Amino acid sequence: MTLTIGVDVGGTKVAAGVVDPAGAVLAHTRRDTPAEDVAKTRDVIIEAVTELAAGREIEAVGIGAAGWIDATRSNVLFAPNIAWRDEPLREYVTAATGLPVIVENDANAAAWAEFRFGAARQAEDSMVMFTIGTGVGGALVLGGDLVRGTHGIAAELGHVLSVPEGHLCGCGRHGCLEQYASGNALVRFARAGARQDPGNAAALLELAEGDAEAIAGPMVTAAAMDGDPVSRQAFAQIGHWLGIALADMVQILDPQMLVVGGGVVEAGDLLLGPTRRSYVDSLAQRNRAAVAELRAAEMGNTAGVVGAGDLARRR
Repeated sequence: MTLTIGVDVGGTKVAAGVVDPAGAVLAHTRRDTPAEDVAKTRDVIIEAVTELAAGREIEAVGIGAAGWIDATRSNVLFAPNIAWRDEPLREYVTAATGLPVIVENDANAAAWAEFRFGAARQAEDSMVMFTIGTGVGGALVLGGDLVRGTHGIAAELGHVLSVPEGHLCGCGRHGCLEQYASGNALVRFARAGARQDPGNAAALLELAEGDAEAIAGPMVTAAAMDGDPVSRQAFAQIGHWLGIALADMVQILDPQMLVVGGGVVEAGDLLLGPTRRSYVDSLAQRNRAAVAELRAAEMGNTAGVVGAGDLARRR
């Protein structure tokens, strides 16, 4: 049985695990990410790999990194939450560990885990995945392979246009999907609703101690589960925009499966209910033909590690 190591590098944590060919994590470790220090971040990754490789026959290492990865899967061109700029990550980790290494975008790695072992495992050919967290990530699988694009940075689905001249996005554009279907958007919608209609936000405002500006994502989820109207409407709003984007992907790609993952999906039908309704409504006459099934991601917090490890095996 061949073993690989998958590493999931985010702005706050580095998670790593030993991954077998069936997608099981046999051992794991976790460390904080020293995101402002490039050398220390690199050292933390190497420490995690070295710890897990000790006493094991490891074939290769896959690193899922939150950022733009070049087409050779070697260098992190840019990372929004880590001080990586043209970082030759594969070269450093290979030199330190003596193991073959591939570097992949973290959303691609998580999506690959869902395609191989999770919600889309029954799809042989194609899948589109949206990852709904603080922002919106995306990944495409076509013909059984990840679509990386000419420059390695395809499938930035959070930065497709939703609202012309809409809210300013961190990418510099106005009106990106990320500004309407992310965790940040959920909070913005909930705060606005609480200010405009405090009577229908009583449960939410109680959690925020009466201060609409103190509302945070977990509060919105908790209040929505208790039936708070403003909180439920905030989920309906992000579901509306996400459903439209999913329908657009069907019109463009006609995939076998659509998967929605990320932290916000833990709210279950609070998000997926309005998303499904918007998705179906947005397809109009297209629904006369077969369309992709929409599923919630299944791999949870292990997706990035498992996907990176499996991609390393298939390098």
